[in-house]
Amino acid sequence: MAAPPILTLSNIHLTFGGNPLFTGLDLVVEEGARLCLVGRNGSGKSTLLKVIAGLVQPDDGVRFLKPRQSVGYMEQDPDLSGYETLRDYATANLDAGDLYRVDMVADGLKLDLDRSPNTASGGERRRAALAKIVAEDPDLMLLDEPTNHLDVQAIAWLEDHLRTTRKAFILISHDRTFLRTLTRGIIWVDRGVVRQHPKGFEAFEDWRDKKFEEEDMQRHKLSRLIKAEGRWAVEGISARRKRNQGRVRRLADLRAEKSGQIKRTGTAAMALDTGGKSGKLVVEAIGISKAYDKPIVTDFSLRIMRGERIALVGPNGVGKTTLLNMLTGQLAPDSGTIKLGTNLVPAIFDQNRDQLDPKATLWETLTQDKELGVSGKNDQIMVRGNPKHVVGYLKEFLFDDNQARGPVSALSGGEKARLLLARIMAKPSNLLILDEPTNDLDIETLDLLQEVLDSYDGSVILVSHDRDFLDLVATTTIAMEGDGKAVIYAGGWSDYRMQRREINGEDAKQGRKTKAVKSSDSIELNKAGLSFTQKHRLEALPDVMARLEAEIAKLQEFMSDPDLFTNEPAKFQKATDGLIERQAMLDAAEEEWLELVALAEEE
Repeated sequence: MAAPPILTLSNIHLTFGGNPLFTGLDLVVEEGARLCLVGRNGSGKSTLLKVIAGLVQPDDGVRFLKPRQSVGYMEQDPDLSGYETLRDYATANLDAGDLYRVDMVADGLKLDLDRSPNTASGGERRRAALAKIVAEDPDLMLLDEPTNHLDVQAIAWLEDHLRTTRKAFILISHDRTFLRTLTRGIIWVDRGVVRQHPKGFEAFEDWRDKKFEEEDMQRHKLSRLIKAEGRWAVEGISARRKRNQGRVRRLADLRAEKSGQIKRTGTAAMALDTGGKSGKLVVEAIGISKAYDKPIVTDFSLRIMRGERIALVGPNGVGKTTLLNMLTGQLAPDSGTIKLGTNLVPAIFDQNRDQLDPKATLWETLTQDKELGVSGKNDQIMVRGNPKHVVGYLKEFLFDDNQARGPVSALSGGEKARLLLARIMAKPSNLLILDEPTNDLDIETLDLLQEVLDSYDGSVILVSHDRDFLDLVATTTIAMEGDGKAVIYAGGWSDYRMQRREINGEDAKQGRKTKAVKSSDSIELNKAGLSFTQKHRLEALPDVMARLEAEIAKLQEFMSDPDLFTNEPAKFQKATDGLIERQAMLDAAEEEWLELVALAEEE
């Protein structure tokens, strides 16, 4: 007999601001579920997650949580006020015997738990929130954009943890690679309707497009039926004095049904105008070096030619934005020279949205930009050389009339990103500088941004941790590896990873001779006999095993207290169960690793 679901939502109704957000919503979350929650920005994904967590009470309907089951929720912007350190926040709800879990997660995420929340970066605050929810170990984890502000190394750690956990989780994320790797089911929020699909994110776009086709077909049939009934209503007057009132009522019902249908939200009308061409040489860096408390780059040289797409990757804090600012002339190197090309017209997208005044309205954000102003017209702006009404332009980026006069501070993260893109794209440019452009954008907007960049005639320099975005956009990747080392690779993220493995191939061939595995361990993945999924798994397994070994060591250290069993028998039993579980997981991972190595070595 199948186990009962962890959580059930039945006939949920919820209204915000007089508008129904959910009507008759039903949702079931089974044990061990691995679900992605997808939908357009503003569709209600975060609100639905809060309903599931029990933080938002619906107007009507039932939320049922299986007895003795717990739900953990990590919001997009965790509130760390009132805590002196990140450790205080992460351990707030833990028993003393479970505090070691926070240290285990912090080790994996490379997080300094003693840092004050007031000085912590967005990435550090996000890691603290992850340390908190992972250490609390709920039966159902709800993660709202967990990869935002995380570097690739932290995302990889989180992927490994979620891949090996037996607990259920629901993810909201724009990171396609993250969702494809982890999910085995889809929850899709679209215009107040919530649908579930039993396959992972890989199947989402085909499923969505099929639903849209069915909807278009149904709408077409309804229009034809209304047209036929309307013709009868008119022609029937001359054919007989008394019309069939039943058919008249049916026509009214059909028209009401059509008017009640909610149209699909279109995509933002993104476009870029390169204006005049820049010179062939865009940027030339010769032997540049920069250091603060530690080296950022040392003796680094690079030539960027017109039309290239350069991506900077590396851990948070390694200096990607510093190098970006040097390459674009906004910051001088300590030594070496930077030469900028001729006729450069840059447009800048900064990750902190500092170009947006939170107190200004959306209207003011556009009309008070001197480069966009139209002489004598305070309600129009210049959009790629043509005057356009400011509200009409905002609508092209999916803002409505009410938002135009509202403050920037009221916008969501995704809406702020769209507003900044609207401002950038209104002006001609031939050099785009994009610092973390993918944060908070929904998948449909990301798709469109990728298409726009693909057809852009200018040059692009970007910083991003979104691996799928890097693969689709970048032609050259600069990997910043710390201690001033920056290495140039051809292609995007996957190309960089493959070239890096080939360069370090001499270490890869040695194999794994002991149980202790370092994260830098790798093996040759280009052998015949492995599928793409197997290659990816083989690459990830050493880090998985290293993490499990570290967790086992922490548990053994915790259980070494001779008084633990006597004073805290429940915690001793919990730690024992955790040790047995992790040892079994490690044994299984080692067995899988050996099997995949054998397959990879087959000729």
